[in-house]
This record gives sequence, structure tokens and C-alpha cells, in this order.
Amino acid sequence: MAAKVKKKTRKAVAKRFKKSATGKVLHKKPGRRHLAASKTRKQKRRLRQTIQAGGKMAKNLSLELGV
Repeated sequence: MAAKVKKKTRKAVAKRFKKSATGKVLHKKPGRRHLAASKTRKQKRRLRQTIQAGGKMAKNLSLELGV
């Protein structure tokens, strides 16, 4: 009988995404690191928000997170 393989977390995914208590996969919006001078105040404010990954992407990410 083959030995069980331990499930591992993809560390690159774990740094960028997190799973909430209710099971949603959350991540920050991209585009806030540099070139902010050309963005409006409203754009920068909206980039601070955390958003939810949906559908097939959320399913794949939760598998890669090992949860």
C-alpha cells in the first residue's frame, strides 16, 4: 500500500491570498505599489479595499492554499 502524501501549501499563493472564517478567498487589489501620482484620490481609495475571488478562481486558490 502506498504511503499518503502530505498536502502542501503553495507559499506564493499564501502570501497574496487569505481565506476568511466563512470560507471566502480574499485578496488586495493590484496597482497600488507605484505610479500613484497619476491616479485620482478616488482610485487610490478604492485600491485600499480587499476584494473577494470568485467562481473557479476561488476554488483553485483554496486548493492551492491547502485548506
